[in-house]
Amino acid sequence: MSTEHTHDHGHGNGHDHGHHHHEESWVSKYVFSQDHKMISKQFLITAIFMGVIAVMLSIFFRLQLGWPGEKFGMLNFFLGDKWAPDGLLEKNAYLAMVTIHGTIMVFFVLTGGLSGTFANLLIPLQVGARDMASGFLNMLSYWAFALSSVIMVASLFVEGGAASGGWTIYPPLSALPQAMPGSGTGMTLWLISMVFFIASSLLGGLNYIVTIINLRTKGMSMTRLPLTVWALLVTAILGVLSFPVLVSCAVLLLMDRSFGTAFYLSDIFIQGEALDVTGGSPILFQHLFWFLGHPEVYIVLLPALGISSEIIATNARKPIFGYKAMVGSILAIGFLSFIVWGHHMYVTGMNPFLGSVFVFTTLLIAIPSAVKAFNYITTLYQGNIRFTPGMLFSIGLVSTFVTGGLTGIILADSALDVNVHDTYFVVAHFHIVMGMSAIFGMLGGVYHWFPKMFGKMMNTKLGYAHFWITLVCGYGVFFPMHFVGLAGAPRRYYDYSEFEFLQWVMDLNPIISVFAIVGGAAQLLFIFNFFHSIYYGQPATQNPWGSNTLEWTTPVKHIHGNWPGAIPEVHRWAYDYSNPEHDDDFVPQVVPLKPGEHGH
Repeated sequence: MSTEHTHDHGHGNGHDHGHHHHEESWVSKYVFSQDHKMISKQFLITAIFMGVIAVMLSIFFRLQLGWPGEKFGMLNFFLGDKWAPDGLLEKNAYLAMVTIHGTIMVFFVLTGGLSGTFANLLIPLQVGARDMASGFLNMLSYWAFALSSVIMVASLFVEGGAASGGWTIYPPLSALPQAMPGSGTGMTLWLISMVFFIASSLLGGLNYIVTIINLRTKGMSMTRLPLTVWALLVTAILGVLSFPVLVSCAVLLLMDRSFGTAFYLSDIFIQGEALDVTGGSPILFQHLFWFLGHPEVYIVLLPALGISSEIIATNARKPIFGYKAMVGSILAIGFLSFIVWGHHMYVTGMNPFLGSVFVFTTLLIAIPSAVKAFNYITTLYQGNIRFTPGMLFSIGLVSTFVTGGLTGIILADSALDVNVHDTYFVVAHFHIVMGMSAIFGMLGGVYHWFPKMFGKMMNTKLGYAHFWITLVCGYGVFFPMHFVGLAGAPRRYYDYSEFEFLQWVMDLNPIISVFAIVGGAAQLLFIFNFFHSIYYGQPATQNPWGSNTLEWTTPVKHIHGNWPGAIPEVHRWAYDYSNPEHDDDFVPQVVPLKPGEHGH
């Protein structure tokens, strides 16, 4: 598609400039909005709300793990007599909390919060479009996400409790409603919630892809796109290709649960009775689940990496090192993420040769990941660094991405993985990679683009305090867990004090729990800073960070259509920082090239 045609199309997308003169009603502006900037705020605030629930759940079960058998009035206060009689956490409630905590964090906070917020906010603004390709689909995407969130939270309150099979909901626990209390209604609601969630992701993803490919402004070639947009494009493609597999996985599970089929049920005895439907295999479920589950890791990580690329280049006042290598690594990670799912399944009795193939592909994905890490470090090297809160979180992401990646090499190797499979070592690994790296990318993005979203600045001192407490507590929680896992402590157990060989681990558990509680409490600083700054923050200037990308050319006060008048034309790439041919240390993409200047 020619750039001229793209430019015209982008123009026609503006609904005429008279469009924003008639006042929208409160409902059409804030509730059923089709403006991508408002939808990004809706996603972010929903994700923050879900994140608060997930962190509270994790504090509840860390109390039990740190001090098994102790009674906490706080548990009784929040959970009532059914789930925490006399302040002692009930065993089924413990399993339900671990499950819902994981589910909310992976899907609702990291996927919805990162892609939903930043793809919506940045894609039209950074490619130079009036809005998303379809504002209506975009609105539907948010409301499917909101409905999914409501159903997931509601499942905590049903008789028998929420789903309790772990966030991966392996059968047969999830396939037999009679298996345990959490396998009943709570599990059915979990599956229904996920179907709405996936619908939301597909609607959003298709919109993002079409917008990036078709609605770029004049001069915005693919090689001039900011790395954030590249990351969000590949993320959307991964979602569109892999989420439908989870739909089929969930539908087959619903049929096993409710319609007497046996896709995942083999020869099972439950309460002394043999099941009358057999012939399926729970391993089939794992193949379907992890075929989504591994691309999902990168659906979560790639937006965070793209965001940090932008923030690091802006605040190091240097061009990003190796732009084409960074784009190549994003594409390579996207491709490889589809052929590594079997490394979750080394202990299922798979053919050792097949295992070795998955070892190879999994180790291969370390190469583009390392390219990203080295390019960040090289961009920082000899940069004129400004330590904004967003920059600190982005540098923190580089740290956790490297430390989490190192333990990933151990888990990638089938011979080593067998020893630590399903122990706390795995929990430690993926929490550092997903729980810390992705969250750091998300928080960095919020601090960096807050002025664009709300026209105000967040409080920097509170941002610094938030970063340091979160970093120290994050490592304080997940670093010791590696040793707990190497000692052989299985994950998702209610009480480790019953095992003789794990007695020494019981000294580490209270320390981990204290760090978890302090780290959880530190997020209140962020939440206060966020909501207080929306109303009382210092008003933002148009381009507070001295950044080159197109979103900082729009007025501080939001208008539907982003730019008053014509959409700006792009003349150069997004990373012209400290260019010796220019007096300023940044040259926005809209500045025409000087005679003889090379424009990337």
